[in-house]
Amino acid sequence: MNHENQGSVITIGLSKELPPDPVFDPGIRRAPDRGFRLNEMETRQALKNALRYIPPELHEKLAPEFLQELKSRGRIYGYRYKPAERLWGKPVDSYRGILPARALQVNIDNNLDPDVALYPYELVTYGETGQIFQNWMQYRLVKQYLEIMREDQTLVVSSGHPAGLFPSHENAPRVISTNGLLVGAWDNPENFHTCAALGVSNYGQMTAGGWMYIGPQGIVHGTYITLLNAGRKYLGIPEDKDLSGVLFISSGLGGMSGAQAKAVEIAGGVGIIAEVDQSRIKTRYEQGWVSEVSDDLDKVVELAFTYQKKKQAASIAYYGNVVDLLEYCANKKVPVELLSDQTSCHAVYEGGYTPAGLSYEAGRGLLKSNPSLFREKVNASLKRHFECIQKLVQQGAHFWDYGNSFMASIFEAGEVRIAKNGKDVSEGFIWPSYVEDIMGPICFDRGFGPFRWVCLSRKDEDLRKTDQAALSCIDPSRSSLHRDNYHWIETAEQNKLVVGTKARILYADEEGRIQIALKFNDLVRKGKIGPVLLGRDHHDVSGTDSPFRETANIYDGSRITADMSVQCFGGNIARGMTLVVLSNGGGVGIGRASNGGNGILLDGSDKADRVVASGLSWDVMGGVARRSWAGNEPAIKTAGLWNKNHTDGHITMPYKADENLLTDVIDKSRKR
Repeated sequence: MNHENQGSVITIGLSKELPPDPVFDPGIRRAPDRGFRLNEMETRQALKNALRYIPPELHEKLAPEFLQELKSRGRIYGYRYKPAERLWGKPVDSYRGILPARALQVNIDNNLDPDVALYPYELVTYGETGQIFQNWMQYRLVKQYLEIMREDQTLVVSSGHPAGLFPSHENAPRVISTNGLLVGAWDNPENFHTCAALGVSNYGQMTAGGWMYIGPQGIVHGTYITLLNAGRKYLGIPEDKDLSGVLFISSGLGGMSGAQAKAVEIAGGVGIIAEVDQSRIKTRYEQGWVSEVSDDLDKVVELAFTYQKKKQAASIAYYGNVVDLLEYCANKKVPVELLSDQTSCHAVYEGGYTPAGLSYEAGRGLLKSNPSLFREKVNASLKRHFECIQKLVQQGAHFWDYGNSFMASIFEAGEVRIAKNGKDVSEGFIWPSYVEDIMGPICFDRGFGPFRWVCLSRKDEDLRKTDQAALSCIDPSRSSLHRDNYHWIETAEQNKLVVGTKARILYADEEGRIQIALKFNDLVRKGKIGPVLLGRDHHDVSGTDSPFRETANIYDGSRITADMSVQCFGGNIARGMTLVVLSNGGGVGIGRASNGGNGILLDGSDKADRVVASGLSWDVMGGVARRSWAGNEPAIKTAGLWNKNHTDGHITMPYKADENLLTDVIDKSRKR
């Protein structure tokens, strides 16, 4: 097809007018060079792929520009197409289009707000590599589609690329999106890296590709619950007490890990969090999420002891490498009680982990100039990191993996002692993941997960009213989890958790999510608040299959299957959620997880009530059913109670085999 005929069939596309040269604010963080490894044929294809978005009149100008981006950044981002104005999640009425489309535009822009996003120019929202789109051409085109979308159309998005706006019906989702899905035999980081450089695949992380990231608040509540229950499980703290006087040490103050400092304070404990990137410490300190900052190890530990003695909650940012901090604590025999790590080890060789002995800046420089040497230093540092933790555990610390591929990265660095069987990861690792010991049995098996909402008006008053509505739905006397949740919402405003849009997160079960959502929709219906967009973290009961994290406490042999997340995705489409997403990877890396998210617009309509009742029930209970079938006792109880209370459905329940019978049968067979 010649250019003239081609233009006649393209009625929605980018302008033939060349945008101005890009201008970069030196105060905004930039993503590292992802590495240029394409051969000549692949380079040609990457340029062709990017130019598909561009009217032919501009190809001569943009082809060399795109090639320069590819060679210097490892990706074609199309910086020229980034809007010149600062992006932020504006009030929903500031956007064009039908309400569901405007609601999604709020979230898209919030995910690219410099106050929220990790590397805004490279469209990275959080987690070192989690992009909302592959390039700025996709951003502009998606915006165009959302602005013209009708209530009987669905936008299909493939790794950030808007494949098209298709006829559907008013009860169908407005957007169906996928990210980074690779065919099994090719589903590995190397192939993904090539696909990303070619511009055909996107690492959506979890909530970046799902357009539902709400800043570090999104993980504060889960971290708060984890820390409280770690204290109860490992230290014997009563369920009605907090972490007063307890010392927690970890690393990371970035997009997700930044939650740790705030969470330990809300939980009443004292935290030392190591961070090599001074800009992240500065951000958290200015937000009021960190109490103290120092690069002096003596001072850091002295401060921690002072707060411990006073039983006063505090978080201390150590500006330096976590390995240095842990070696100091091990050598000085500092009585560390709780210990974890939140470096971005899903991207361990891409800048997510800075090796000991190098500053953050030196690490980035080495990553660019000599990636092979950088890799060697990362491996050596991970082994030192492992030795530190071993010593501290021997001295009484309780360590857990935070689902960031930390232990898997240590194993891949060549330290096989971290494997439970000393040879491979088939039986897991010597230390538990936080899902195995805490979040799985306490939350996910019972249907509790990270329910979220965004007040699209961006009014503080609307968020305040939703907080009060949610609080009225929680009975703190029902369990320690209900009591912890009540405290969370009751103190949410004073803890200043909001970064970006007026949003909140609350760990709730099926019954709680439905009750709260219906109450919100009624407030919208009565004109007491503006519209609300519901969502959740993909790190939830049924949205994610991830053997090292979300499904780490599944022990029936099905941990490596991905049926649940795909069924959750399909079921949410069938129930008419506004946005439905399925992505590869998440916080543990490509090929290690399948995860899905969603969004439901509350506009005060009866339709929203129906979607809430059927959609949220399925979204939670599909995962409880899988966990129950695996034999998880809390899930069996939750599923059994659901069966008793529902005549319109039934969860298949397992019969239990007698362990003594199995032993007897196997022994007799062996003797034969």
